[in-house]
Amino acid sequence: MRDSKRLTSIFRSLSDTRQQALLEYAEFLADKEGAETAAAPPSEPLPIPRPEQENVVKAIQRLMQTYPMLERKQIFHEASAQMTRHLVHGLAAVEAIDELERIFARQYQQHLDALQKDLQSL
Repeated sequence: MRDSKRLTSIFRSLSDTRQQALLEYAEFLADKEGAETAAAPPSEPLPIPRPEQENVVKAIQRLMQTYPMLERKQIFHEASAQMTRHLVHGLAAVEAIDELERIFARQYQQHLDALQKDLQSL
């Protein structure tokens, strides 16, 4: 039996008082769901332009703001590797930032692919 039919069947078997309580609980859950959706990060990258003069730390901060939907833990390793290449190995800031932009764009694409896969499995 589909969930909606099952829920309807259960609802109809309840007393008026319990039906009202179930409706109130369902409204509570719906409100909570709406609040969680409103608090969720945007699904698209934010249009934050790259300044002409930017250091690597500021670039990471900008990209984290541009892609708030990405998990920071997933990006941290690659971003810190670029910071090391810049600070320790002398990679120019512009080149490190270019690579950071590619990393974030790739992570975003992987994020979209995972969402698509999740939708297809439903």
